[in-house]
Amino acid sequence: MAVPDFQTIMLPFLQRTSDQLEHSFSDVSGFIASLYNLSDDEISELVPSGRQTRLMNRVYWVSTHFKKALLIEPSKRGSFRITSRGLDLLNKNPTRIDLATLRNYPEYVEFKDGKVSRIVSKPIVESVISETPDEILDASYKTIRDSLATEIVEKVKTCSPAFFERLVVELLVKMGYGGTREDAGQAIGKSGDGGIDGIIKEDRLGLDAIYLQAKRWENTVGSPEIQKFAGALQGRRAKKGVFITTSEYSKGARDFASSIENKIILIDGVELADLMIDYNVGVSVSASYEIKKIDSDYFIEE
Repeated sequence: MAVPDFQTIMLPFLQRTSDQLEHSFSDVSGFIASLYNLSDDEISELVPSGRQTRLMNRVYWVSTHFKKALLIEPSKRGSFRITSRGLDLLNKNPTRIDLATLRNYPEYVEFKDGKVSRIVSKPIVESVISETPDEILDASYKTIRDSLATEIVEKVKTCSPAFFERLVVELLVKMGYGGTREDAGQAIGKSGDGGIDGIIKEDRLGLDAIYLQAKRWENTVGSPEIQKFAGALQGRRAKKGVFITTSEYSKGARDFASSIENKIILIDGVELADLMIDYNVGVSVSASYEIKKIDSDYFIEE
């Protein structure tokens, strides 16, 4: 099964601490993983940002809500224990603990309504919340990024072939290929080979060469185009090639590229847009947000 949402794991989280001993985040996450028979892949699944596992992220946010409701309290660094209020809640034998449950505690209501309502412009139905703030933020970022990528692809398709070639060069140089931009620019579009648009250095020393094919297309690129490119590489005794298109590749094209001895990397329109975003080609920063966390080391008293 998938990792349970963070409201679902609230009850087992508190039950784990019912022995009134100190517990750590890893201890509670291990207990929940065992309780729900999570697989190794599910336990190691990361949130979209890649900074933390989904399970640990949800355990962390449950602890945050519990501390605000005074159900648990911090003990030593990275550990916590249940409070008398938390024990009282468990003694009522609840079948579920969720955000609505926590609203029975005035300290939690003050935290939620006093802080959050200043930020959120419309009410949130807490009973249907299944993701943590980190996951919601990551999902929102992905939505914005996907929309930008779509816009980039459509924009590139309207550009001239010469501009597209320059864009490819600039991207590869920013990725660390081609030496200087001037060196790379001299290599593009001058080979005279029907299957090759250009040659670029693999590194600044020019120890190897990468052969390029750049197609600003609307239609799907099929295997014949890749076969033609592979033949051109073989004619030059080249071992590495990059085929870049603004459209997409057929399954046959990808299967052929993966089956031959020469290394041919296929980059479609979506992948091209993602690389442009990652390496800041044709895009600029609209807004920047810093997500901060507590520095536990700072508060250690010797």
